[in-house]
Amino acid sequence: GKAFCAGQDLKEVTTPELHPGFKIILEEHYNPIIERIRAIEKPIIAAVNGVAAGAGANIALACDIVVASEKASFIQAFSKIGLVPDSAGSFFLPRLIGFQKASALMLLGDKVGATQAQELGMVYKVFTPETFQQQVSSLALDMAQMPTKALGLTKQLLNASFNNTLEQQLALESKLQIQAANSNDYKEGVTAFVEKRKPNFKGN
Repeated sequence: GKAFCAGQDLKEVTTPELHPGFKIILEEHYNPIIERIRAIEKPIIAAVNGVAAGAGANIALACDIVVASEKASFIQAFSKIGLVPDSAGSFFLPRLIGFQKASALMLLGDKVGATQAQELGMVYKVFTPETFQQQVSSLALDMAQMPTKALGLTKQLLNASFNNTLEQQLALESKLQIQAANSNDYKEGVTAFVEKRKPNFKGN
């Protein structure tokens, strides 16, 4: 489609008989989506092929890897209609691009194109519209063939790094590295390296 996610349907929230209330919208819909994205062990790729506005932009930013088409754009549109950022935008955006730039984007509601988003650190890679689907599929396939148990443990480390002290993070790295080293994937990776062949990981 033309948009990745255009955010909340404004017709819904401006029509009394359709409006469930922001408490329900956030606590029963958007917030659980963000929590699930971060809690699930599998890395999640956000493939942004058009406009990602409001909550839509922040759902993308909550993902593990964000790739975008050259036609994509990101808009923290909340301030334009008298709202504040939600869907963890105020959590992830400052951590991705820094406090000052995040403040400007959230207060002013500027539209950020794909190339600028990559330069700011919001996006991993930008692809042409013609190659976008193929590039995203290739990226997902490459990750699926990697040692996925280790990828899941890496995601745990990254999640914990938001709140851990240095000492806590070092301890968690040690704990999860021991788990990874006891996996069949690690044994296969080392064996394949020694035998000079492509590893066949199973995710365990």
